Amino acid sequence: MKKIIILTLITINCNSFAQLLPSDSAKMQWFYTAKLGIFMHWGIYAVDGTAESWAFFRNEVPYNQYMAQKNGFTASKYDPESWAALFVEAGARYAVLTSKHHDGVALWDTKYSDLNVVKATPAGRDLIDPYCKAMQKANLKVGIYFSHLDWSHPDYASVASHAVLFDEKRNPFSYPPKGKEDIFRWEKFLLFHRGQIKELCTLYKPDLLWFDGTWERDDEHWRMKELRDSILVWKPGVILNSRMRGYGDYETPEQAIPVTRPDKKWELCMTMNNSWGYRQSDTNYKTPLEIIRTFVECIGNGGNLLLDIGPMEDGTIPKPQIERLKILGQWIRRNEPAIYSTSAGLPLGHFYGQSTLSADKKTIYLFVSDQPHEYIPLKGIRNKIKSINVLATGEQLTYKISGGAPWVNIPGDIHISLPKKYDDYITVIAIELDGTINLYHDKGY
Repeated sequence: MKKIIILTLITINCNSFAQLLPSDSAKMQWFYTAKLGIFMHWGIYAVDGTAESWAFFRNEVPYNQYMAQKNGFTASKYDPESWAALFVEAGARYAVLTSKHHDGVALWDTKYSDLNVVKATPAGRDLIDPYCKAMQKANLKVGIYFSHLDWSHPDYASVASHAVLFDEKRNPFSYPPKGKEDIFRWEKFLLFHRGQIKELCTLYKPDLLWFDGTWERDDEHWRMKELRDSILVWKPGVILNSRMRGYGDYETPEQAIPVTRPDKKWELCMTMNNSWGYRQSDTNYKTPLEIIRTFVECIGNGGNLLLDIGPMEDGTIPKPQIERLKILGQWIRRNEPAIYSTSAGLPLGHFYGQSTLSADKKTIYLFVSDQPHEYIPLKGIRNKIKSINVLATGEQLTYKISGGAPWVNIPGDIHISLPKKYDDYITVIAIELDGTINLYHDKGY
């Protein structure tokens, strides 16, 4: 009987809300133009610099040793307004903070568990609320990360995915012993899971929920459509990333740029070094040029970059991360018209590099990553050109047309003269057309 009651509660909370949902296209508008977000993995793992959650899962350290980091997590220098100022300086339009990673330690005073920084660490206070308020004050959209799975919750390891063979050697944090599945306990976990998500939605009203950790369970276990419907009642208009087993709003590739342009809106999440959270031993930072190139590839293909940083346990951001964010922001400010109010650029073959198009499709922005020889080639543009200039400096560039078959409306190649001075990282060339872009990409005459 108890099992039936729990199932009914979840069904009542989750179904029949479609008529209340806002237009997907309307709620996504800010995300389309944001281009850059800052990801923050912050939790007890910053104390010893272990891998976030994975350290005990992969037996790098014992579970108790990992969790003992709670005793050193102080957040003593946590200043979310200085975070927000840095993110604005970096050119970001939104941020995403980990509210709870796979270890189950929540950064807010959740009523569903004592495993949170308010009750279990010297920090002793809610860390999500001041973050949200600081981002909103700085006109940044607020994102909150939440792990669906919870390797510390006693009821999480109560059922196993039917797609995975039962194996007694399987990690005990994920699966129960062979033959010991308990569906009743799983339903209890779902009530806990939904309860914490509802708290985040109603207490903090985020613009975006960034989920993670669905891979260990089947669709029938998670019931993600029900969850999505509930979330959009708890916080109408919130954007959900793709880690909702088919019920998210955009794709979320991780650490690798898609080779082919995705069909729908997407966002690359990427670390600055090799780690998501703070690890003092990881000094393998990407160079500013690597970060800027990655950013350009994302926006040139219609995506956003969610660039990760890992604050230290006291809340301070490591100096190498600050330096890279500031350099990225300086480059963005030099080239801002080519970034925020633009869409994905030219298809392959028109320009050997990345590009974007202005909102009215009358200006092409070319991102010149290297210094070409003799001229910058551009192909398949039927429009007449009004002007060409280096965006950051205003230097006017000349061009000539090579080849083409005007009698059948096949345009010649455009050879653009080289700038006198290149940007230290990537030079942006603005090409103003006489009207909306008219592309030729047929097989030729």
